[in-house]
Amino acid sequence: MHATRHLPDSRYAVMRLIVTMLLMTVGSSGMYVVSVVLPAVQADFGVARADASLPYTLLMIGFGVGGVVMGKLADRFGVMWPLLLGAVALGLGYIACSFAGGIVSFAIVQALLVGLLGSAAVFAPLVADTSLWFVKRRGIAVAVCASGNYIAGAIWPPIVQHFIETVGWRTTYFGMGVFCGLAMAGLALFMRERPPLEVPVATPAATPGRVTIGPSMQPFGLSLGMAQGLLCVAGTACCVAMAMPQVHIVAYCSDLGYGAARGAQMLSVMLAFGIVSRLVSGYICDRIGGLRTLLLGSVLQCVALVLFLPFDGLVPLFVVSALFGLFQGGIVPSYAIIVREYFPPAEAGARVGTVIMCTLLGMALGGWMSGKVFDLTGSYHAAFINGIAWNLLNMSIAVTLLLRVRRMHSAALATP
Repeated sequence: MHATRHLPDSRYAVMRLIVTMLLMTVGSSGMYVVSVVLPAVQADFGVARADASLPYTLLMIGFGVGGVVMGKLADRFGVMWPLLLGAVALGLGYIACSFAGGIVSFAIVQALLVGLLGSAAVFAPLVADTSLWFVKRRGIAVAVCASGNYIAGAIWPPIVQHFIETVGWRTTYFGMGVFCGLAMAGLALFMRERPPLEVPVATPAATPGRVTIGPSMQPFGLSLGMAQGLLCVAGTACCVAMAMPQVHIVAYCSDLGYGAARGAQMLSVMLAFGIVSRLVSGYICDRIGGLRTLLLGSVLQCVALVLFLPFDGLVPLFVVSALFGLFQGGIVPSYAIIVREYFPPAEAGARVGTVIMCTLLGMALGGWMSGKVFDLTGSYHAAFINGIAWNLLNMSIAVTLLLRVRRMHSAALATP
C-alpha cells in the first residue's frame, strides 16, 4: 500500500510528465549513440560493417527483453527504483564501452548494461506510469512521453558526433557515462510518488456513422494465436525496413563522401520529424483506427525508402531523411491501438508487450542485416531494396487484416 497525495490530470501530473520527457531523452540516448559511433568503432577495431552493426543488434534485443523486466519491477516497487537501476547501469555501460578492447566486449556491454538494464528502464515503465497519471488527456500525454525517445534521437547524434571529432569516441563515451548516469539518477528522485491506486476509466467517444468490430476472442475473424502471430510478423517486418536508414545513415553518408557529421545531422533531422509523426499519429488513430493508421504509415515509409534509391545528393538526402522520419514515426504506436481495438482487454498488456518486443527485434535484425548486405554487395543500394521487400511484407499483412475487418463489417450490417 502507498499514499498518493496527488490526483490524475493535476499540476503535479503535468510536472511529472515534464520530468518523464527529460528522463526519456537522457535514458534513450543509448539507442542512438551506437549508430553515430559505428564508423569510428569499425575503424578502431578493424572489423567488417556487419560486425560493427552487431552492438546495435544486441542492444535492441536487450532493450526489448529489458522493457518487460523493468515494467514488472515498476509495477511492484514503483517506477523510481528501475529508473535508479537504469541510471547506474547506463552510466557504467558507457564508461565500460570506452575501455572495450574489441567488438565482442563492446557488443556485450551494449546488450547488458546499456540495453537490458539501462535504456530499457525508461521506455515501457515510463509509458505505463504516464498512462496512470492522466485520464482526460491520456492519449496526448502518452504520445508526448513516447516522443521523448525521438527527442533523444534528434539531439544526441550531432552532440556525440561533435565530441567524436574533437576528443575521440572513447572519451565521448566516458563523458556520456558520467553525464547520463548522474542526470538520470537525479531526475529519477522526482518520480518517488506512486500513481493513484484507482484511476477512473475514460470512455472513448463513439464516432457517428462508424461501424466497428470491438474486442473479441477472434480478432479479425482469426484465432487469438494466429492474429497475434500476424501482428508480430508485421511488427518485425516494418522495423527491419525502418532500421536501414536509422542505423546506417551515418555510415552511408561517410561512404558517399559527405562525412559522418552530415550523416549525424541527417539522423537528427529524421528523428526530429519522427516526433511530429508520433504526435500526429495519435490524432489520426482516433479518427481512422489503428489498423488503417498502420497501413498508411507503412505505405508512406515504403515511398520514402524508394526515394533513397535515385537520390544520393546531399540536399536530396536531407529531404528524404526528413520525409522518412515524418512517415514512419507513428507506425509502432499503432500496434498498441490495434491490440486494444481487437483483442480482449484483459490480455492487452501482455499482447502489446509482445508485439512491441517484436518491433524491437525487427530493428535489431534490420540493423545487422543491412550491414551484412552491404558487406556482400559493397553498396547500400541492395540494402535499401532489402528494406523495401520487408516493408511490402508488412503492408500485405495490414491489407489482409483490413480486408478481413471490412468483410466482418459487411456481415454485421447484413445481419438483421
